[in-house]
Amino acid sequence: MTANNRRITWIALLSLVVGLLVGAALASSASAATLDRVARFLEPIGTLWVNAVRMTIVPLVVSMLIVAVASSESLRSMGRLGGAALAFFFITLALIGVYAALLGPALLAGLTIDAQAAAALRATASSSSQQVATTISGMGGLAQRIIELVPSNPFKAAADGTMLPLIVFTMIFAAAMSRIPAQLRDTPVRFFRAISEAMLVIIRWVFIAAPIGVFALAVVVGVRLGYTAVAAVGYYVGVFALLMIGVLLMVYVAAVVLGRVPLRRFAAAVAPAQVIALGSRSSSAALPAMIDAARDVLRLPPQIVSFVLPTAVAIFRVSAPISFVLGALFLGKLYGVVLTTTQIVELVVLSILLSLSVPPVPSGSLFLMAPVFSELGIPVEGVAILIAIDVIPDLLKTATIVTAHMASAVVVARVAPPAEAVP
Repeated sequence: MTANNRRITWIALLSLVVGLLVGAALASSASAATLDRVARFLEPIGTLWVNAVRMTIVPLVVSMLIVAVASSESLRSMGRLGGAALAFFFITLALIGVYAALLGPALLAGLTIDAQAAAALRATASSSSQQVATTISGMGGLAQRIIELVPSNPFKAAADGTMLPLIVFTMIFAAAMSRIPAQLRDTPVRFFRAISEAMLVIIRWVFIAAPIGVFALAVVVGVRLGYTAVAAVGYYVGVFALLMIGVLLMVYVAAVVLGRVPLRRFAAAVAPAQVIALGSRSSSAALPAMIDAARDVLRLPPQIVSFVLPTAVAIFRVSAPISFVLGALFLGKLYGVVLTTTQIVELVVLSILLSLSVPPVPSGSLFLMAPVFSELGIPVEGVAILIAIDVIPDLLKTATIVTAHMASAVVVARVAPPAEAVP
């Protein structure tokens, strides 16, 4: 990381903290009309910055994947990388699932929700239940999401930001390109390499504005959160934070021990992506920063940067087992539903499988829980409560997820190094 990038990262982190405090202070002292004006003024600024980051994601991911796969003389080598990445994803998720199943029930055992608080929370759920139901019905069932993995219209998938179907199409296209004669392949590969390099230049320009964008988003979050919102559901949020911090430490250990990257170097590399993730609450928005750091700071092979990181962003969400288990236990206490050990194990397995197809909507993983919770006897509208209190958990989830993405890249680079370098 250059001195300038390091300085911008620290300024952006300070902007995040100050913005949250300013927003929370306003929420406790200003009138509702003033809060609404502040949010309406600052939210477009933050959204503009996030959009500037996101506009690079599709061309960057597509171009880097095409260069990595089409330039490879051996699809077997890329398959080896993919196999190593998937093995790391599933082993990590399984370990986190066991961790959640063992600690979640024990830590939430002391939670009691009195009748008045329960009534207030249920009223909140009822007021938002229609929106939840509408979103869930628009997502389609599991079979529909499996079908959509192969997009009938890849351009629509790109426009909608559905990364996994887009990656599937790009991989197929790039694999086909690797099979055509070299004289036909070289020109398009150089073209896509130029696109990826241009996108990285744009990312560095956008990163300069990170402190402004992060501050604007943080103030809006603070205004909507306030000081008292955390206290109302503090026990649940505290347990969630504790478990996610444990996952974050596991991820750092994996990067240092399995990836054999010095802790200080890995922490410096992932810091810009973490700041963007905290500011935007979007792991995909942090992908350009991850790619930049993996290439320039960690010096990972181009195939790893181009292939493993986009794949991780599309399907690897280490927070899923924690979200499913704690969300079900919390709502179970609210609605008087007692979960058995077998049901908790089923939740862990389903969380791993469903995490591969989180829809591109805000709190998408929470909407995925609704049909599962319904089978457990938990009212579907309870998901609205989890969405309402998802601000702090989502900050922790997103920062941990992007750290896990970077860890997956360094581990795969160590255990399954590419057979040849991309020219």
